[in-house]
Amino acid sequence: MRLSPRNDRSGRAGRGESGVMLLETLAALAITGVVVVAFLSGLGTASRAAIVADEQTTAESLARTQIDWVKQAAYVSGAATYTAASIPGSADYSGYSVNITAAALNVPDDGIQKITVTVRRLSRDVATLQGYKVDR
Repeated sequence: MRLSPRNDRSGRAGRGESGVMLLETLAALAITGVVVVAFLSGLGTASRAAIVADEQTTAESLARTQIDWVKQAAYVSGAATYTAASIPGSADYSGYSVNITAAALNVPDDGIQKITVTVRRLSRDVATLQGYKVDR
């Protein structure tokens, strides 16, 4: 009875097969490495997207609050800016600032102004909202 080259009594591989196990192992490691890198890259992208979406949502909410504040304030004929409402002090609003500008639609000011609220975070514009203020 003759044993196959892989199953001989010495436990050694047959002729020409001595490096096959090493190559198979290296190929498996390379494939695993590619999969892990792709997964981590996707995880980083998803994490960044969640942060940007949260920042955008917070800025838009803050802009809506500010424009409502300005609409309820007294109308100032010929105003170029309006004072912003105070920004909440919670950690969710850390680093945010607001700039509110006004421009009369007609000259002279006939009681309608275009209001622009720009929300910035860490010196970068995040959201801009426009609306109109009417002298009633």
